[in-house]
Amino acid sequence: MGARQERRLYDRHRYTIVIKDVDFLHRSTAFGHPPKVVWIARGNCPTAAIEALLRDVRSRLEEFVADRETAFLVVD
Repeated sequence: MGARQERRLYDRHRYTIVIKDVDFLHRSTAFGHPPKVVWIARGNCPTAAIEALLRDVRSRLEEFVADRETAFLVVD
């Protein structure tokens, strides 16, 4: 998928993407949102640890998704 197609897809659906690498974070800082990006700033860890982290920061995630200005959120 090309960059233009990706942008149309993100604009239409207002995705929030949860990532562990910095590729989309770099895109977010360069081009803004959509998509909104949640970056999990942790090294290798079990899926259960990621699940627990996301549950722990649920209220922050909900606030982030509702915020029309903020493009990315870093959780660790």
